[in-house]
Amino acid sequence: MLDALMPSLRALQTLASRHGIRDIFQDNGGKYLQIALATGITLIRSREGNDAIDEHGREMELKTANADLVTSFTTHHHLNPTILQKYRSVDWLFAIFGGIELKAIYHMKPEALEPFFAAWEAKWHASGGQDINNPKIPIKFVLQNGNLVLETPFPLAPEEIALPQQDATPPNS
Repeated sequence: MLDALMPSLRALQTLASRHGIRDIFQDNGGKYLQIALATGITLIRSREGNDAIDEHGREMELKTANADLVTSFTTHHHLNPTILQKYRSVDWLFAIFGGIELKAIYHMKPEALEPFFAAWEAKWHASGGQDINNPKIPIKFVLQNGNLVLETPFPLAPEEIALPQQDATPPNS
């Protein structure tokens, strides 16, 4: 069975390589490829800096979540004021997946995310400067406050997304 699939997987990897994705099975490579193809953004595939550039040269932060498995988007393993400054300076794209299939992409200005940024910054200062490990942005927050950029023919219905769990940091905490 795998032998029969390998030519298609190789073709998919060839396409991904043209978009700077070195491994479709690593670091959301296959998901990032779907987003790039659906939106026309250019991916920035480095570990530092922002994730993508749009057709006007504007850099943006890109987050993905598989709504079959999680209720929130993760942010950064060592969130601190330097990362928050970067987050506050760019627009955000949130891509929601059902399994491996892209369901929707939402756009948000950093101002819309400021309640989270302010709460995280206050938490960082209150902890004496301890970096915050992966604070979350709930999918439901993005659905309610983001601007829909793309929806696939078979979108994920809001009722299919689980209720927020303890992993989500609310803006007022």
